[in-house]
Amino acid sequence: MKALILVGGFGTRLRPLTLSVPKPLVDFANKPMILHQIEALKDVGVTEVILAINYQPEVMINFLKDFESKLDIKITCSRETEPLGTAGPLALARDKLIDGSSEPFFVLNSDVISEYPLLELIQFHKSHGGEATIMVTKVDEPSKYGVVIMDEETGKVERFVEKPKIFVGNKINAGIYLLNPSVLDRIELKPTSIEKEIFPEIAADQKLYAMVLPGFWMDIGQPKDYITGLRLYLDSLRKKSADKLAVGAHIEGNVLVHESAAIGEGCLIGPDVAIGPGSVVESGVRLSRCTVMQGVRIKRHACISSSIIGWHSTVGKWARIEDMSILGEDVHVCDEVYCNGVVVLPHKEIKSSILKPEIVM
Repeated sequence: MKALILVGGFGTRLRPLTLSVPKPLVDFANKPMILHQIEALKDVGVTEVILAINYQPEVMINFLKDFESKLDIKITCSRETEPLGTAGPLALARDKLIDGSSEPFFVLNSDVISEYPLLELIQFHKSHGGEATIMVTKVDEPSKYGVVIMDEETGKVERFVEKPKIFVGNKINAGIYLLNPSVLDRIELKPTSIEKEIFPEIAADQKLYAMVLPGFWMDIGQPKDYITGLRLYLDSLRKKSADKLAVGAHIEGNVLVHESAAIGEGCLIGPDVAIGPGSVVESGVRLSRCTVMQGVRIKRHACISSSIIGWHSTVGKWARIEDMSILGEDVHVCDEVYCNGVVVLPHKEIKSSILKPEIVM
């Protein structure tokens, strides 16, 4: 089987992290976002993953070369010279996706994190005999999304309602699809939306089905959702592989610590924290609801909450960082500095406190 991951553009919502690497390579729970998907695809028998990309393909391919051999899976790029929306990239990669077999192929949005129940998706797709299956997830505020109206018993999709003013349902497109090769005949090589143009057409022909995604789901393409996604992911990890989570008197709730990270005495860490490889957390530090990426040093008695600390950054003694602050790569916050909702571009030094949310360029 094959899979195409829609990598897309510049990842502006996750800046300043995406100023250092393309969005799919931003760490999430101690590994690049896209690796979570590639591993899940490999587990269900996918042998080739095609990345549909229009930004820094060389960086992506060079990075993923290592994982090709480790995971024993082929990873190739299909490069757009102009943005083609969410369906155009499938037409562009048509020759890569069709191999003479009539096997369906996966399509995934790159910034979706979930438990990836792909085996169940394959079984459901083969059982209904339609042309395409989309995964849907239940949300609390459907008026913010395009809602999928479906037959609850069969899963057949009836129609889509974009940002409904009155309640029509609470299931939205989860960005994980299994498509028959015939779907490619519906797509022209031009900017096209799979959600707004192709899926409604398949639904009108009564060949589109939806499967409700079990477990958690999050689009982690922006900081607030990234932090929420980490909580949901660690919660899921607790249920499935609790042995991967940190334990000890200094740990509160779900915490993921890379084996090469070092943690000092008298810290309190958690809930919902990921500490990346080679990071050093000195004594007396308080961490909650945050990600600390590779090679970070957090000095004594610093306090970080609801924030993301980018690669190789330093947080000074008694510093306090909170309220969705994002430090880019190689940012240095001096001792006793307070940062409230601050976004700091790479290679900067913060010498004095910033009390209101702002971007430091």
